[in-house]
Amino acid sequence: MPKSAIPAREAAKKPRARNARPKIERAALKLFIHEGVDAATTREIAEQAGVSEGALYRHYKGKDELALALFMETHNRLGKMMVEALARDGSLDEKVGAAVSAYCQLADEDFLLFSFHLVSLNRYLPYDKRRDDDPVTITERIIEGLMRDAIIPKGDPAVKAAMALGVIMQAGQNKIYNRLPGPLSQHADAFTKAILAVLQSG
Repeated sequence: MPKSAIPAREAAKKPRARNARPKIERAALKLFIHEGVDAATTREIAEQAGVSEGALYRHYKGKDELALALFMETHNRLGKMMVEALARDGSLDEKVGAAVSAYCQLADEDFLLFSFHLVSLNRYLPYDKRRDDDPVTITERIIEGLMRDAIIPKGDPAVKAAMALGVIMQAGQNKIYNRLPGPLSQHADAFTKAILAVLQSG
């Protein structure tokens, strides 16, 4: 068929965007952090990503599924990261240091995704049923083992886990709000010492 015979409406069709999914996810993260999930719309996300709204719906049912997927991506990665760091050979100091360094590296690699996870914990954790591999359960289980082996004083593992995680999570919150300059990794030694002090407390 000659080119001139192609219907005008087909010639004017917008070509399907390549690699639309990562563009959609980055645009969504920016809008979710700056405007909030409730205020952002799929239309805004698509416009910011430079794709059609239909492209977004080809990958996600809507913005809520997209937001939950972005949250769980980091949440699951944190759990896996902690297992890997704390399963290494070495002293308690070395294991905690490895876990803290991995956490800080994750934050510094993709602070946008990290920020969204941190500010969305209260919203999305109810969707995450207690599992053997979620970050909090992993921390509690490790602390239980340390108490059982008399490496740290006995106490409530849930309380110590909350306190230990709070050290680095509050620092992350402060960085999000521009109260902690520079990469999070530069403070890893201080975080490690604080967490060890929590674990060794009576």
